[in-house]
Amino acid sequence: MALEAIRVRSLGGFKVNVGSRPIEDGAWRLRKAASLVKVLCLAPGHRMHREQAMDLLWPDSDRRAASNNLRQALHAARGAIDPTMGHHYLASQDEQLVLCPGGEVLVDAEAFEEAAATARRGRDPAAYRAALELYAGDLLPDDRYEEWAEGRREELRRLHLELLVELAMLYEEREEYEPAIEALRQVISEEPSFEEAHKTLMRHYAITDRREQALSQYGRLRDAL
Repeated sequence: MALEAIRVRSLGGFKVNVGSRPIEDGAWRLRKAASLVKVLCLAPGHRMHREQAMDLLWPDSDRRAASNNLRQALHAARGAIDPTMGHHYLASQDEQLVLCPGGEVLVDAEAFEEAAATARRGRDPAAYRAALELYAGDLLPDDRYEEWAEGRREELRRLHLELLVELAMLYEEREEYEPAIEALRQVISEEPSFEEAHKTLMRHYAITDRREQALSQYGRLRDAL
């Protein structure tokens, strides 16, 4: 039986589409039902042992309570994904929870990471710009204080900033200083203590005979640090 692709937006917000059908926010019914899908989207292969899911989503509950909570969240998530075929989209296999087994799961965070890797291999500014366009914002901003999202959120945010710095360096190699400066300014606006971006920006100002701006940038770096 062919399943429609599940498309997950996780950068800058959370949204799930099953084929062309969007799942409305209210369809999840339980907040933890959406959280269950989120942790599966972040998990390798989009699968996770039931015990691990319980530890992540209900860390302060005993085994019996966490297991009961998981059953409820699983039922609600399946109903939101597809009222009649939800158990095929969110399956249980040998104590593993699996999102869309045998089907396609497209997660924007993974697409961003893949595009970043492609850009770094080719060192083409256009590929860098294409990758950066995929980063629509921080990972799952509505789950800012959830420990299961924190590490991945910071990894993706750091990758976004590093790509901007690398793009600026590519522009510098081509003596295209204005777009390089713009990329570095974006880095500093998002992360004022990013020392490498400050240093590179100061160098660009010096190269383009903007010594006062270079000195001013040094002052901003000193204050940030």
